[in-house]
Amino acid sequence: MKELANMALDTAQRLGADYGDIRIASYKEQLLDTEDERVVGIGDYESFGFGVRVIVDGAWGFAGSREVTRVEIERTTHLAVDIAKASATTLGKPVCLVSESSHEETFVSPYQIDPFSVGIDQKIGLLLEINRSLLSHRGIKKAHAHMDLRKVERFFANTEGSILQSTIFTTAAQYQAIAIDKGDAKSRTYAPPPRTMGYENIQAKDLLANTERVAQQAMEHLSAKECPAGKKDLILDPLNLALTMHESVGHATELDRALGYEESLAGRSFAVPELLNNLEYGSPLVNFVADNTLPHGLATFGFDDDGVPGQKWYIVKDGLFVGYGTNREVAGEINMERSSGTCRADHWSSIPIVRIPNLSLAPGKEPLTLEELINDTKDGIYIEGMGSFSIDQMRCNFQFGGDAFWEIKDGKIVGMLKNVTYQSMTTDFWNACDAICDERFWIPNGVLNCGKGDPMQVSQMTHGAAPARFRQIAVGAAR
Repeated sequence: MKELANMALDTAQRLGADYGDIRIASYKEQLLDTEDERVVGIGDYESFGFGVRVIVDGAWGFAGSREVTRVEIERTTHLAVDIAKASATTLGKPVCLVSESSHEETFVSPYQIDPFSVGIDQKIGLLLEINRSLLSHRGIKKAHAHMDLRKVERFFANTEGSILQSTIFTTAAQYQAIAIDKGDAKSRTYAPPPRTMGYENIQAKDLLANTERVAQQAMEHLSAKECPAGKKDLILDPLNLALTMHESVGHATELDRALGYEESLAGRSFAVPELLNNLEYGSPLVNFVADNTLPHGLATFGFDDDGVPGQKWYIVKDGLFVGYGTNREVAGEINMERSSGTCRADHWSSIPIVRIPNLSLAPGKEPLTLEELINDTKDGIYIEGMGSFSIDQMRCNFQFGGDAFWEIKDGKIVGMLKNVTYQSMTTDFWNACDAICDERFWIPNGVLNCGKGDPMQVSQMTHGAAPARFRQIAVGAAR
C-alpha cells in the first residue's frame, strides 16, 4: 500500500500539485431482510478501489478507480491533476487548507466477533425467530426484521507525510410489528443502538425478549386516541431525540452548509458564522458535544479523510452556539487554526465532504429518572422512537413524529395516542428544554443512512441522549 501511495503522491507533486492525498479502501456490507416467515433479501456487497485528491493552482481535482495497479494509479493521478488545472481556470477563490501535523497510526474499532465470520443460517434464523414471535400475537399481521453488517478498511497517505490505516466494523439489527384491524394499520419498532462493534452487538436474547412488548404496543396503538391539537409538554426518549438533533443541530452546524457551499437536501443553515458565540441555541441545560473519539461511535473512525484524528468539542455549551463540524478547507473561513476533523467520503469513488460528527445531547447533571420526569409533568406526551420528519431549507422550521406516544395527565401515563406530530422552530424548541435525565439513562442511538451532497453520499454517526422534557410545544397541526 505504501509503495502504491508514494507513487501517486510523487506523481502528483511532479505534475505541480501543492497538496495531494490518496485513499485506498475496501467496503463490505451484508443486508439481511425477512418478512413474516420468509427471507425477502440477502445482499452481499464488496468494493475495492482508490481515490486521489490534489490541489493545483488553488483548485481541487479528484479521480478514482477500482483497478488498484501501478499503471492505473499513475493514470488516475494524471487525471486528477488535469481536472484541478481545468477547475482553476474558473476559480473564484483558491483553496487554502488549515495546517495539520503529519500522523502515522493504525485504528481498529474494538470488536470480539467478526460479523462476517458468523454463518448466514444463524443470522437469518434469528430474524425469522423474531418474526415468528411477533406473529404469535393474534393482532399482528405483518412482521419485518432486518440486519445490517459493515466492514470498512482504509489506507490514507498525503504529501504532508501522514500514513493512516483503519478497520471499522458496524453492526445493527431492528424489527417491526404491524397490527391491522378494521381498515387501519399501526406499527411498533424495536431498534437497539447501531455501533462500531462486532457481532456481539447483535444480542439475540435482548431482541427476542422485547418482541412481546413491541407486539402488544403495536396492537394498543390501533385503538389509541387521536393526538389533540394544541400545546403540550413533551418528554422525548433518546431515540426520538437522535433524529431531532440530527436534523436541527447536526446538519445546521456543518460549516460548509452555513457558508452556503452546500445546498442539496435542505442544505443551507440559519447558523451562520456571525451567530457563533452570539446565539442562544438552547436553554442553559442544553449541551451538544461532538465526539469522534466516542467508544463504538458510528463516526469514530480514528481519523477523517483529511487525515485529521478524531476529536471532542462543543457545538453548543450551556445553551450557547460555540462550534461547527469542519474540514481543513472551510475551517480557515472562520479563522479556525485546525479542522475539527469531520471530513468523510462514503466510498473510494467519492470526494470527501463535511459530515456530521458523533453529536450528542449531554445528560443532565442532577439525578433524574424518566419516572420522576413523568411524575413532574401535568399535561404532556411521552414519545418514543423515530418517525416522519420535515424541515425547511434553513434548518429552522420543523415537524417530527415518532414511533409510539403516551398521554400524560397529572404526572401519570393514562394511555396511548396515535398520529402525533410536533412542530417548532429550532432555537425555540431547544430553548424550551427544562429537564434532562441523568447519565444513567443516556443511550448512544444513531443514524446509518444520513444523506448529503449531490451526487448524494450516505454516512453514519451516533446521536446519544437521555430522556428530556420540552415545555409547551405545538402538537397535532399535521391533522
